[in-house]
Amino acid sequence: MDLTNQMHIATKSSKIDISLEKNTEFISKKFSNFIKKGDIIFFYGEIGVGKTTFIKHLINNLQTQKKLKLTEVLSPTFNIVNEYKIDEIVINHYDLFKIKDQKELFNIGIFEDNTEKVTLVEWPEIISDKPKKIIELYFSYEDDFKRRNLEIFSENRKEIINEFK
Repeated sequence: MDLTNQMHIATKSSKIDISLEKNTEFISKKFSNFIKKGDIIFFYGEIGVGKTTFIKHLINNLQTQKKLKLTEVLSPTFNIVNEYKIDEIVINHYDLFKIKDQKELFNIGIFEDNTEKVTLVEWPEIISDKPKKIIELYFSYEDDFKRRNLEIFSENRKEIINEFK
C-alpha cells in the first residue's frame, strides 16, 4: 500500500521494522510515553499484521508505569469496544471491523467526549468524517508476509514523528 498518496500533507515517520514481537513491544513502549488524554489514534493494516499486539503492549506498559496489574488485552471485534482505566486515564479500544454503516458509528459514540480519554481505533477506514487531530499508525507486510513495518503520521503531534524518524 502506497501511503504517500493518501497522506500527502501529513508529517510521517520512517518505516519501522516490527517483524519481531520484541520490536513491536519496544516501539509500543516508546510510543506509550507520548499518550495523553484527548489522543485519537487510528490503526490501519491487514489482519494479523500487529495492530492489536501493539495496543496490548501500549496498554500493558501504561499499567506497568502506574504499578497496576496487567490485564489481558484482546481485540474487541465482537464487543466493538473495550475500556481500560489506568489511574486518571481511560482508554477506549475500538475495533470497527464488523461496522458496515456510518449510522452504527453514531450509535457507539466513538468520538463523544473524547477530550478526557484516549481513543484507539482499529479498522478506521469506515470513518468518513475523521477528526482533525489524530495520530495514524499504518502497519504493513513486506517480503511475502515475512516482514512487518509500521509508519506513523500526525500533523498535530510532531514530537511523536520526530521521535520515530
